[in-house]
Amino acid sequence: MSARSQHLAFPGALGDLLSARLELPDREPRAFALFAHCFTCGKDIRAAATISRALAKQGIAVLRFDFTGLGSSQGDFANTTFSSNVADLLAAARHLEAEHAPPRLLVGHSLGGAAVLAAAAHLPAVRAVATIGAPFEASDVRRFLASDLDTIEREGEAVVAIAGRPFRIKREFLDDLRQPSSRDAIANLGRPLMILHSPVDTVVPVDNARRIFEAASHPKSFVSLDDADHLLSSAADADYVAQILSAWSSRYL
Repeated sequence: MSARSQHLAFPGALGDLLSARLELPDREPRAFALFAHCFTCGKDIRAAATISRALAKQGIAVLRFDFTGLGSSQGDFANTTFSSNVADLLAAARHLEAEHAPPRLLVGHSLGGAAVLAAAAHLPAVRAVATIGAPFEASDVRRFLASDLDTIEREGEAVVAIAGRPFRIKREFLDDLRQPSSRDAIANLGRPLMILHSPVDTVVPVDNARRIFEAASHPKSFVSLDDADHLLSSAADADYVAQILSAWSSRYL
């Protein structure tokens, strides 16, 4: 089955237009999915694009978008928080439902994985959730800001280099990360959960997958991504994830 792609935009949680791409199969989709990209990444990173297109070829339409202030989306990244990311996801789900059908599958990569776990409780139509290299707690992202935490706390903001790019981070971002533990949200997910993680992930250690798995109720599954890196920069690794997700989710969609 081939796939086709549509560019679109919709208002995000902060009122800015978010840039998105809808990957569609060449026939009526058997389900719609939402893909949440990794921290400071974008919808067009190789993992997001490859997985979304591969799922579309399996009959699952996938909406991927840039969070506020990232990629081609409007807004200032400095004004965003983890909570606003979750709200952006909910805005994407509302748009998908209004234009097509509610999402039945959520897929989140890295911090996007933590976001879909938090968003699922607000999306009753979702039948299954999958995380890829996700942290157990959203607050794990503080590790990337370690050398600048004091400056942010003292001065209210700082420009931080993440993956070689500058981002302005405000104290409000840190305050939002102090939200309650994700353990209850994971335990009360109430949907089948697939956890994919590489044992050699140097960005989000694989122990996070163990903690998510132990907190979750059945049905739950874990798939080791062997020697894949955190960003799934190898097309073969991204293709493998898409094949696993398609086969696994077909049971629930």
